[in-house]
Amino acid sequence: MLLNKKYLKRIKGDASFRIFFRKKKLDKSSIIIYCKKEKLKNLLIYDSINKILIKNNIQAPRLYSENYKKNFIEIEDFGNKTLFEILKKEKKKKMEYYNLVLKLLTKIQTVKDRKIKTFNNNLYKIPEYKKKILFDEAKIFCDWYVPKFLPSPQKNIFNRLLKKQIKTLLDKLKLKNNTFVHRDFHVSNIMIKNNKLSIIDNQDALIGNKAYDLASLVDDVRFETSKNFKEKIYKLFINKSLKKLDKKKFRNDFEILSILRNLKIIGIFSRLAERDNKKKYLKLIPHAWKLIALRINSNPALNDIKKNLNKNFFNKLR
Repeated sequence: MLLNKKYLKRIKGDASFRIFFRKKKLDKSSIIIYCKKEKLKNLLIYDSINKILIKNNIQAPRLYSENYKKNFIEIEDFGNKTLFEILKKEKKKKMEYYNLVLKLLTKIQTVKDRKIKTFNNNLYKIPEYKKKILFDEAKIFCDWYVPKFLPSPQKNIFNRLLKKQIKTLLDKLKLKNNTFVHRDFHVSNIMIKNNKLSIIDNQDALIGNKAYDLASLVDDVRFETSKNFKEKIYKLFINKSLKKLDKKKFRNDFEILSILRNLKIIGIFSRLAERDNKKKYLKLIPHAWKLIALRINSNPALNDIKKNLNKNFFNKLR
């Protein structure tokens, strides 16, 4: 497949190395994803996860054609508006939409497929979301955010202690890694096509903790909601869950994973600004801190990490 530039229009991208184009020819429209760096994840694995979701009657972008050697794939066009953009305008329908999102999440968590044949005719197996991956993600905070605010040797002392505390939190997780986890499940990655919710940005999916995607949705760094609304959505999910949950274990893991996720997000947004000159995400960091504070303050078992963050960051940020 060769690309004719006259049919292409570059469209808004995301925080990844991908570049997106809308291809319009006659009355047909599709999306071209071009990616040279990390193309295995962003092209081949992305399509593989989409195939698994589609196989389970979950709407995700279908592959139309691929030219992996030339670093691009052509996929289904879901339009311009994410649910995030719809919710900004239709605030009165927020609860209605979140009900649908929770149904989608519940359905995603029933996915049992772990393997799929790729468009290169190899077998892709979804990896497990191991503690080491969670640790390495949270450590991005230590590597990219902390050095901007703490001088040596304070930085080194803080990072050593925080890494120990992260490992302690990981050891406190109670639920098994047995659930399909999108890993970036929030309203900015949900679109509507044919009056159905569709999920995009699926390339990072792993088999992990059932509480992770709910933490991603409820404690969404991009879309601010009240504490009461968060609790309402949390309880709705518990009620919609197809299997009985151990509520104490689930709440424990939800809070821990939310904290670790938002530490990761602060680190990633700092890295994007410094390494890739993508500074627009820096404005979201204060809200990520608020989300960490919300979860840390609600659980006495998190007092150690709370004291460390409070001493070195929260007081200054306030």
